[in-house]
Amino acid sequence: MIKDNRGWDELEIGSALFPFDANAQTQVEEHNDKRAYRNDSSYTASVAHWRVDKPVHNSEVCINCFNCWVYCPDSAILARDEKLAGVDYTHCKGCGVCVEVCPTNPKSLLMFSDHQSNESALANWPKKQEKNKQ
Repeated sequence: MIKDNRGWDELEIGSALFPFDANAQTQVEEHNDKRAYRNDSSYTASVAHWRVDKPVHNSEVCINCFNCWVYCPDSAILARDEKLAGVDYTHCKGCGVCVEVCPTNPKSLLMFSDHQSNESALANWPKKQEKNKQ
């Protein structure tokens, strides 16, 4: 394992990045907000400044399938007490993967302008779309 301070654009294709200095098995057993991540990991660094649009979570529509949590590349979907609890906007880069994998109608996660308040987004949530029966 190489321990140096290469930039992301200097890594070899297929490189493995290790987010922990300590025993990884012990760290993984902890909830992600209690883990001791390395200072150069993507969890400790914010990528929020990349974001133009943000996902907003509507708990009234959500069925807690956890698709968004599983597929989020930044671990930015928050889960507490076996339910989805929202989005960690410090680590969310606004990629929209969570919205794409959401199966509900209407979706329980939708993308809105990063400048729009979550309350405003929730007030303008679309209604359920009827299926076109042919």
